[in-house]
Amino acid sequence: MSNDTHNPLDPAQTREAAEELLAHLHRVGVPFIPQPNAERVAEWESRFAVSPPAEAALTAASPSPATKPAPTAAEIGDEVKTPPRAPTSRLQPVESFSVNDDPYPGVSLPIADRQQQLEQLATTVSGCTKCSQLAKCRTQTVFGEGNPGTRFAFFGEGPGADEDRTGRPFVGRAGQLLDKMIQACKLQREDIYLLNTVKCRPPGNRNPEPNELSNCREYWEQQLQILRPEYIVCLGAVSAHTLLSSKLSIGRLRQRFHQYHESKVLVIYHPAYLLRNPDAKKAAWADLQMLMRDAGLVT
Repeated sequence: MSNDTHNPLDPAQTREAAEELLAHLHRVGVPFIPQPNAERVAEWESRFAVSPPAEAALTAASPSPATKPAPTAAEIGDEVKTPPRAPTSRLQPVESFSVNDDPYPGVSLPIADRQQQLEQLATTVSGCTKCSQLAKCRTQTVFGEGNPGTRFAFFGEGPGADEDRTGRPFVGRAGQLLDKMIQACKLQREDIYLLNTVKCRPPGNRNPEPNELSNCREYWEQQLQILRPEYIVCLGAVSAHTLLSSKLSIGRLRQRFHQYHESKVLVIYHPAYLLRNPDAKKAAWADLQMLMRDAGLVT
């Protein structure tokens, strides 16, 4: 086996794969995970370290006087202000997924009718008891909120404690970071629509179970059918895997547009993951720039 020193792994992808492995081991009942040895960790980090690129620093466009100043890459946590180097890997490139390229069913509704249908669906969801465990432990359902005429739907995993308490999506620490990411895209929260794969908080903030994802699928499918967004931004692995019917890592799904009906789908790291792994914020900023360019938000 050759010792390839010219193709270092992307640290964010490596860390993500390790976290997915640990989560899997816990799910299958492995009772003990050895703690890392500090010296060995330092040794391996030095092997896989990637030097920052030498390209010119990013510059932020001046915001419109009518909007709040858009945060720079540094303000959403990217302390390295140069564009990230494209990760090198021995893996074969991933082709874009097209889950269903048919038009959305039905017709595109006027904004007022979209709002009315979303409100009716929210009432239905509030009384849902398909998942008995979630229905018993929830404070309230978290349906989603935002602009019914939006171009951009941000699709997350599920409510946390703050969301369960308020009934609103993305209002905790991860939501605060997401607000900064949205503003960095020269948008405001009221310009977009936020929704999740499940409408009830899983106990202990665990990942939704497959049957819970299946039970809630009709609700988010109806939301997207009503909204017909131009772009769907999948936040994290759960929403990406659910929407695209793929098990590939975020590292392999990002940096390309996939398709769901008439919507372009972009996969990025979940804000909660970025809080735990600040090094991945460079990749998230690159993804947001890709979205802005394609949507005409920047020239």
